[in-house]
Amino acid sequence: QVQLVESGGGLVQPGGSLRLSCAASGFTFSSYVMRWYRQLPGKERELVATITSTGGTTNYASSVKGRFTISRNNAVNLVYLQMNSLKPEDTALYYCNARRVIPGRTYEYWGQGTQVTVSS
Repeated sequence: QVQLVESGGGLVQPGGSLRLSCAASGFTFSSYVMRWYRQLPGKERELVATITSTGGTTNYASSVKGRFTISRNNAVNLVYLQMNSLKPEDTALYYCNARRVIPGRTYEYWGQGTQVTVSS
């Protein structure tokens, strides 16, 4: 069974930090690009951060650049999102995504989402 299980969300004050984790199972984690998306209330999902299969390259949305860091540990099938200097506008449901494209096929999996609320 393919699973992406997220943890680490919660309530934090503006300026605070949280680290989200996503545990993968049921597929070859090290072959997949991993991403974090988020969905603000009433909005479509938006891409937050991307990390390549080996962890060699990362990319971030402009809104989080310099504050968030994506990382992965292929030995234990985990991807992380370290979130610092959090702002109220970061409040959203955060999703873990795994994707691999090979000739003739795209494999894609999603986590269930974890809520992050930034409020004083």
